Amino acid sequence: MAEAKIYQPSKSATQSGKAKTKNWVLEFVPTEAKKPDSIMGWSGSGDINSQIKLKFPTLDDAEGYAKRQGLSYHVVMPHVAKLHIKTYSDNFKF
Repeated sequence: MAEAKIYQPSKSATQSGKAKTKNWVLEFVPTEAKKPDSIMGWSGSGDINSQIKLKFPTLDDAEGYAKRQGLSYHVVMPHVAKLHIKTYSDNFKF
């Protein structure tokens, strides 16, 4: 039975926007380690499931898909950042 990880992607470190962070992603956990190719030197493996990433609009949809396909899965919940909203005048309060 294949094992999968369900997570919500975090925002890019190089951008301030939160595009592409609303969907949930189901990704298969690799079953074998990558090894370098003797001729080209590229790393690869025979595990084709590691190339698959499925996107779902909600967590329930992703879990439902995993249950219907008989996959064992674990959910990684996203970290919610706390916003510290501060005005310019707060810099001068004592």
